[in-house]
Amino acid sequence: MTDLTRLTAVEVTDLLRIGAVSPLECLDALEKRIAAVNAPVNALVTLCFGRAREHAERLMELPAHDRGRLAGLPVPIKDLCDVAGVRSTQGSLIFKDNIATDSDLVVKHLEAEGGIVYAMSNTPEFGAGAHTFNEVFGITRNPRDTRLSASGSSGGAAVALATGMAWVAHGSDLGGSLRNPASFCGVTGMRPSPGRVAASVFSKIDGTLGVEGPMARNVADLALLFDAMVGTEQGDPLSLPREDVSYLAAARSGWKPKRVAVSRDLGISPVDPEIAGIVLAAARKLEAEGVIVEEAHPDLADAMNCFQTLRAIGYATGMRQMLLDHRDKLKPEVIWNIEKGLKLTGEEIARAEAQRGNLFRRMQAFLETYDLLLCPSTIVPPFPVEQRYPAHCNGVEFSSYIDWLLIVGTITLCACPAISIPCGFTASNMPVGLQVVAPNRGEAKLLAGAAFIENVLGLGAGTPIDPRVTHSA
Repeated sequence: MTDLTRLTAVEVTDLLRIGAVSPLECLDALEKRIAAVNAPVNALVTLCFGRAREHAERLMELPAHDRGRLAGLPVPIKDLCDVAGVRSTQGSLIFKDNIATDSDLVVKHLEAEGGIVYAMSNTPEFGAGAHTFNEVFGITRNPRDTRLSASGSSGGAAVALATGMAWVAHGSDLGGSLRNPASFCGVTGMRPSPGRVAASVFSKIDGTLGVEGPMARNVADLALLFDAMVGTEQGDPLSLPREDVSYLAAARSGWKPKRVAVSRDLGISPVDPEIAGIVLAAARKLEAEGVIVEEAHPDLADAMNCFQTLRAIGYATGMRQMLLDHRDKLKPEVIWNIEKGLKLTGEEIARAEAQRGNLFRRMQAFLETYDLLLCPSTIVPPFPVEQRYPAHCNGVEFSSYIDWLLIVGTITLCACPAISIPCGFTASNMPVGLQVVAPNRGEAKLLAGAAFIENVLGLGAGTPIDPRVTHSA
């Protein structure tokens, strides 16, 4: 049989459903691939194959039609979520020896749908920042050039996908953490609308900035995982009921947008000229398919202040006590974000909440004219791993570690689902991601449109690559 790791997730799941392969065979294939390629990229930092095989054996006792939507497909979990019985660290020295006693909601939901957890993927400390490194496990490296960043914070997940150590992967996204690493690594990552994927509540009960979501090597595989992630859970008061729709069917529907908007910078952010040119060229290819493509974007001028303020509130709410108890174990960017939140005035918070409401309304009105909005997923190509974050872009200096994330953070503020798909390569052969945005709760349209664009661009094959090791060990 062909090496299972080279098949798509949809193909493997089809084989699982008819009994042509077993979940145990899938785990064997992954364990072999991880042993071969993980060391130079450091994507999967904790393995739990013993637990996974026990779960697989229990699942195999059930009839095939009772094994859930994933039917025994293995899934790695980002190391910000707890998995019962597994080392779950959040990339922090505070939790470096933590063995979770219970699983987070998203993990329980995936396992109930036949997903088998076999590994934890690397993340920055507490998911802070879009470069995957921490003091517990070290740096995750870009498999196309290991001197460069894989981005983040779902960097380990993206690298595992690109190198064939996963068919699909769980991630999360506040400031582009599913979209940024998808762009840097040449895979696909989607931020869903708030509430689509149920998540455990730890601090802010009505938080809508951070969400859980799917990653894969192509749009159809991502839709398969998303079908297994959605649905309401009692433990999440914002979780939405499952729609009467298959997202995989939506991705396969052949729907074509009539009119799309494309923007090189959303009017708010510097963008590397090469990145902007690749994104615009990709959008123009849709015109040959009869799609109207216009350069446009809504008024998003308040986004920087709004994003910085509301993000800081989240850090202050969720991590104030950690700052008091463990300041010496927190990285400086996390300390800065918590303290920024604690210093905010009521007037500043009120202004940011009002700005977010205005941004949401403007974006929804804009997307009544256009089926989709296209723009870059990241504003720079992959940067050297020694940098903590990009300090400047196209002549603009950044004042914080999150300034360079505004082009994705703004879409977060607008509560829109958004997906990053590969759209081309730089002159140095590094991937560039196209961010595709749909109206709030428009995931079916988003996945259908992304699949159409993926097909037009011809970049959806998603064949795993072997790491190109360019750094000194």
